[in-house]
Amino acid sequence: MSVETIIRDMASRARSASVIMARLSAGEKNRVLGAVAERLSAKKDHLQSENSKDLARAREMGLSDAMIDRLTLSDTVIESMIQGLYDVMALEDPVGSITRTWTRPNGLQVSRMRIPLGVIGMIYESRPNVTIDAAALCLKAGNAVILRGGSEALYSNQALSAILAESLAACGLPEAAAQVVPMRDREAVGILLKQEEYIDLIIPRGGESLIRAVVEQSRIPVLKHYKGVCHVYVDEGADPAMAEAICLNAKTQRPGVCNAMETLLVHAAEADTFLPRMAAAFDAAGVEIRGCERTCARVPGAAAATDADWDAEYLDLIVSVRVVDSIDDAMAHIAAHSSHHTESIVTRDYERARRFVREVDSSAVMVNASTRFNDGGELGLGAEIGISTSKLHAFGPMGLEELTTTKFVVLGAGQVRG
Repeated sequence: MSVETIIRDMASRARSASVIMARLSAGEKNRVLGAVAERLSAKKDHLQSENSKDLARAREMGLSDAMIDRLTLSDTVIESMIQGLYDVMALEDPVGSITRTWTRPNGLQVSRMRIPLGVIGMIYESRPNVTIDAAALCLKAGNAVILRGGSEALYSNQALSAILAESLAACGLPEAAAQVVPMRDREAVGILLKQEEYIDLIIPRGGESLIRAVVEQSRIPVLKHYKGVCHVYVDEGADPAMAEAICLNAKTQRPGVCNAMETLLVHAAEADTFLPRMAAAFDAAGVEIRGCERTCARVPGAAAATDADWDAEYLDLIVSVRVVDSIDDAMAHIAAHSSHHTESIVTRDYERARRFVREVDSSAVMVNASTRFNDGGELGLGAEIGISTSKLHAFGPMGLEELTTTKFVVLGAGQVRG
């Protein structure tokens, strides 16, 4: 069969499966996830054998150590996948819940009820553990899912696909509820993105180039975030010790992720004392500083920032630093350069904190906390499928509830419209 025939058939069968998944109880969905967890444990050796084929190919292709690390299904990664399944099982099922109810003057009772989205297409790079994480969330929310991992993880993902299919079949459910695209051909992605008849939503997860390519090609709505250019603003009068701890954590705790701080904004009233202190802490952690002219005057080791630095997602131990004269200047800089991901203010002033929260247009706004907390698990969602920086249909971390939508339910007693 041609690639187009294979993908179209997958999408059609996923649509049929989604109808069945949408009516399952929480217990039935949890039974599937439990079966997946058991098979992951039982088939660990086989998984790692298939994963070794991907790793060998990755080394032959000269992929970086970081890429190979993300590709590796170590004992720890597999145990984390298993625990993640149990974590999702423990989450409350949003499907069927009533989010709001009101009564009209004519006696009609109107409610909004959560329902699955339908069929979700997930396109992602490198990490084969995403195959299980994404499938677990989509299935628990009553959806069917088609997963297209990176070509470098094909053997690993095919092995994980078999575990998903076996687990669904063992529970008497259609294997098509969770499918993995079984080929490396890039053509498959383009064809998948044209299946608007069957697929309701596309979620890309990876680098900016991948996400832009998906957005450009897709006929299906796409939930996306291109990059994470996250800011911390140290306000006038901020606690210097708190500010230092937050900035250091936001930049260095895990620099290669989308919620790491990329730009530090410091009020001019604090710059003389705070910047040398912060620069020393950054230097000890191996962080390169690229600063504005006023920053460089206070931090002799800083390199001069270019215009490109203010829009850069470094994903590395590099930070751009700008001195600003007010909270208005800080928010103007954020408005001009933010990717609408995560911003934080360190302040003692309640009114300025309220302004920052109200006026900054990002998916998460922090007050006196690290940007690293914009994460589904850290925010109490239990797990996430990704972080959306577009406002339709979700904004921020996407957990179970964000993988559903609502429909209106109207209860009457014979009312007719006049």
